[in-house]
Amino acid sequence: MPLPFLTADRDLDPDTRAADSAALAHDEPDHWRRPYRPGPWRVGAAAVFLLLASFVLLSALITAMAGSLPGAAACAVVGAAMITLALRLLRVGVWVSAHGLRQVNLLRTTTEPWSAVASVQTRQQPVRWLGLPRTVQGQALIIERTQGEPLRSLLTDHNGDFLSRPEAFERAADVLEAWAAEYRA
Repeated sequence: MPLPFLTADRDLDPDTRAADSAALAHDEPDHWRRPYRPGPWRVGAAAVFLLLASFVLLSALITAMAGSLPGAAACAVVGAAMITLALRLLRVGVWVSAHGLRQVNLLRTTTEPWSAVASVQTRQQPVRWLGLPRTVQGQALIIERTQGEPLRSLLTDHNGDFLSRPEAFERAADVLEAWAAEYRA
């Protein structure tokens, strides 16, 4: 059963013939898309936040039925914040389109037009393990700007999207490098 909301991984499966002929992940270059699927660690963390939000919203309902509307409102606000955090956590990553490259962080989004991107390359360097302070030796996708310092590396082989999926990291890095080569010129 094809799931159309999945991103580049469905187009680059070795079973399909489209993988051999397509240099880019999608045919519609004007829409922002992530050239890889969110990893199991990222999806699992978002699911835990959504589960906790459901308990908080249930407690808001119980508190409202008990007659404490300020307490219920506070619980509802906390639940809505947890849902927003879970959805934002799922959007974290690198997104591309014909217009440029967008780096979505948890609290901030940076968009660079392709003319401002000097290079996109993979480097061996110390990277954070699942975004925690602990660092390990790994690969990171470095996006150099023509002016200023490089973008903070969100794509590493030890982050929530690619931990224990090295082939998915290589595929995502290759697709991002292909987008950069296609649209920087």
